Amino acid sequence: MKQFISANDVTNINALVSKALAYKANPFLDKQLGANKRIGLLFLNPSLRTRLSTQVAAQNLGMEPIVFNVDKEGWALEFTEGAIMNGTTVEHIKDAAPILGNYFDILCIRTFPGLVNQQDDYSEKIINQFIQYAGVPVVSLESATLHPLQSLTDIITIQESIALNSALQSKRPKVVLTWAPHIKSIPQCVSNSFSQWMNAWGEADFVITHPVGYELSTEFTKGAIIAHQQDEALKDADFVYVKNWSSYEQYGQVLCKDEQWMLNNKKLALTNDAKVMHCLPVRRNVELSDEILDGPNSLVTKQASNRVWAAQSVLASILEAQKK
Repeated sequence: MKQFISANDVTNINALVSKALAYKANPFLDKQLGANKRIGLLFLNPSLRTRLSTQVAAQNLGMEPIVFNVDKEGWALEFTEGAIMNGTTVEHIKDAAPILGNYFDILCIRTFPGLVNQQDDYSEKIINQFIQYAGVPVVSLESATLHPLQSLTDIITIQESIALNSALQSKRPKVVLTWAPHIKSIPQCVSNSFSQWMNAWGEADFVITHPVGYELSTEFTKGAIIAHQQDEALKDADFVYVKNWSSYEQYGQVLCKDEQWMLNNKKLALTNDAKVMHCLPVRRNVELSDEILDGPNSLVTKQASNRVWAAQSVLASILEAQKK
């Protein structure tokens, strides 16, 4: 693996999942793999699980992680080619990224979309310029359109749950991604990414349900069943992934705040006793009810804990490729 930006960078998802679960069973299995290597974690936006899990994963492999909050501690970066830098930006990515590439063996970037200009966000201008100029492998800690480490974690969690349930092992599971209400405009990154990975994985019946107007880009959803009636979509589901996102077509807009879309035990009763997932952070009793989050069907804590093993499997794959 040369970089990790999307599902397209992975040749065998199941093999990567197996690698992650091996690290979960033995976190220090490859504790010398990253010896004398440095990993830079650059955050242009806040993070909790992504930041900490990647640090733990790097240390498990013997790497030295260094975290830098660009949005608070660094110069304002310019990403426009040919920019006349007489405004608020102080340093161009063409000058900063090559230096970072000299400091680190792997560079991890976290950035969010502006949710103003769809073309700018979906061009992935920021992370692509780090890739272009850094000269070292780049790992996405979330970008303007995707969150691949989260999606790998999600498939790890689904496969782990299937392995513990003999009834699920004898069937093709049904996985439903359901839109949920929120108080503000939320990016499509997690939903895009989960859709992309589920379709690439190809080992489940995948349904996306949301109100009219919340269709995601077909670049990521092609292959999934799209449904606008949540109750119908939830029938016989084995896994339900709950996530809010803003409109893609009416870019960044909140078109609906219908509280009836929040998952609760009444709706869960429509499913095949489905396990419920959410990437966190979650606004309780807005996106997901307390009764779900605190109930026996919630995989949320396990899902978040698996972030370490997802990151470790990716970093190990990149380190192994560097040694070849």
